[in-house]
Amino acid sequence: MTALNSHAFLASLGIKTPIIQAPMAGVQDYRLAAAVSNAGGLGSLPCAMLGPDALKAELEALNEATHGRPYNLNFFAHTPPAPDDQQEARWRQALAPYYKEFEIDPATISNGPGRMPFNDESAAIVEAFRPAVVSFHFGLPEPALLDRVRQAGAKILSTATTVEEAIWLEQHGADAVIAQGLEAGGHRGIFLTKDMTTQMGTFALLPQVVSAVNIPVIAAGGIATAEGVQAALKLGAVAAQIGTAFMLCPEATTRPLHRQALKSPQARHTALTNLFSGGPARGIVNRIMRELGPISDLAPAFPLATNAIAPLRAAAEAAGSSDFSPLWSGQNVSGCREVPAGELVEALAP
Repeated sequence: MTALNSHAFLASLGIKTPIIQAPMAGVQDYRLAAAVSNAGGLGSLPCAMLGPDALKAELEALNEATHGRPYNLNFFAHTPPAPDDQQEARWRQALAPYYKEFEIDPATISNGPGRMPFNDESAAIVEAFRPAVVSFHFGLPEPALLDRVRQAGAKILSTATTVEEAIWLEQHGADAVIAQGLEAGGHRGIFLTKDMTTQMGTFALLPQVVSAVNIPVIAAGGIATAEGVQAALKLGAVAAQIGTAFMLCPEATTRPLHRQALKSPQARHTALTNLFSGGPARGIVNRIMRELGPISDLAPAFPLATNAIAPLRAAAEAAGSSDFSPLWSGQNVSGCREVPAGELVEALAP
């Protein structure tokens, strides 16, 4: 993509600066998205953990706060796994010493569905609110649902962690690809393979994706400064998607223990882990990751691992500890600043 293409892409979205705020479930609501959109970037609202009523309430607040400015709604496109009772039993057995430590009765832990993929209800909400952009993680939804998104007037983005995934997304209807480097915090968007040796750093992945597809490419992972954004643009990106840098902003809902970890030397050590959800995601290394190993074959498939570990997180956090919390973070926390999100957007603009 040339600079002219970048300008054209930004104009097509109705934004002024090539900054897309990464959707970050658990550490934000509509307020962060609104602040970024109002500053000329593209704010994003994570939707996968919101039920229909909660999502509608968030969108009503977001519309009121943005006054017609564009924003992005992010959904998951994973296929929910079939529950495996034996796998769940092995997982709970691995966590048994921690249940004993916190006096938690495993029999009281329910098995919920966890994060839900994009479905008919989601599509109806998109049709009702008509966002400028809808983005997906873990591929794309089925064609009929994707057609409804397109007919609602939204640009369609999705995450690729490999060149092959980027090509697949282009072939299946994405308008732009988010090239997610290995440095990125939170869940990997990986969907064509489970082989983590395929994952590349942002500035290795980005130019290869740019060369392989004919649609705009957005860079994500480890970008925390205006210089980083400029480097991504020089390598062919039309914009940069940035998450970790926004997590200390007052508009973020990042919990105090998480904020404390982000500001500490502990944040220099992150790892991919499947302990908290079952899917690989990058977070700051803490006790549970050290003691069980960040990746465990015992963890049920995404998103089913969440149920058994959630009570441990709640108990530890109540005691002032983040030992069992998913401290999502990218590898580069140098851009984390306790400033209003709009001010951070201006500082990140190349």
